Amino acid sequence: MIRIVYMGTPDIAAVILKRLIGEPYKIVLAVTQPDRPKGRGKELAKSPVKLVAEEAGIPVFQPLKLRDPEAVKAVAKAKPDMIVVAAFGQILPKAVLDLPKYGCINVHASLLPAYRGAAPIQWSIIDGQRETGITIMKMDEGLDTGDILLQKSIAISPEETGGSLHDRLAELGADALVEAIPGVIDGSLKPVPQGEMTTPYAKQLTKEMGRLDFTKSAEELARTVRGLDPWPGTYTDLDGKLLKIWKAEPVILQNTGMAPGTITDITKKSFTYVTAVGGLRITELQPEGKRRMTTEEFLRGYHFPER
Repeated sequence: MIRIVYMGTPDIAAVILKRLIGEPYKIVLAVTQPDRPKGRGKELAKSPVKLVAEEAGIPVFQPLKLRDPEAVKAVAKAKPDMIVVAAFGQILPKAVLDLPKYGCINVHASLLPAYRGAAPIQWSIIDGQRETGITIMKMDEGLDTGDILLQKSIAISPEETGGSLHDRLAELGADALVEAIPGVIDGSLKPVPQGEMTTPYAKQLTKEMGRLDFTKSAEELARTVRGLDPWPGTYTDLDGKLLKIWKAEPVILQNTGMAPGTITDITKKSFTYVTAVGGLRITELQPEGKRRMTTEEFLRGYHFPER
């Protein structure tokens, strides 16, 4: 039976691991990031992949740095025929890439060479792409630069959020992986070079990226709200307090002459921020220290100053 070492960390990798567990392969080791402090109490939390692996009785290895010689030895000791990687969070050194007979294959959540990097799902929405997908790639020493083995695409809907697209791509990634593995083993899947990257690098998300900049267009800001939902989320300030924005839509504003960031068009159900181009109508939000709610609910208890 083919021996597989699985490397991954977040939710998308956990979904793919669950599917792989049901296939006729022996997963001999799950490699994931070390437990990290989480929540207000900063208690150490296991990664989603670790939780799935432990439940299935798969040994877990959590190296601080996979390139350390002792870490390489630990992976080699598992005698993998193949290494499968999905959002692991560390670059595999050549010593690990060279271990398995059938090589190392990666499940990447974009149609490479588009959106190499850490956050391809979110950036595809923010940039207004209409299509994305999954690439199964034969790994090399570069960052998401290996040859393409298989790709599956899906449309990005106008209401898509980072969370909804993540969930769809997790399932698609699992499908693509179980379809690709037999072709890697029997050699029927022929690697195809990627070529040059066709989009900006999908850089890591930060909380600071969530602050809305009203000097951008309403269309771009609406995509940002959707792309950064659920994390890190988008926000602005209201009365000196943080106001999270969960749902917003671009609208046409007639020549207002008002500065970007000005609040206008206040109704019982919504209000609108003036942007560089058009307005951003807010329909769902979360005041600091309170629950998420519709703007209509919020406006029942909040009244903007007379203008």
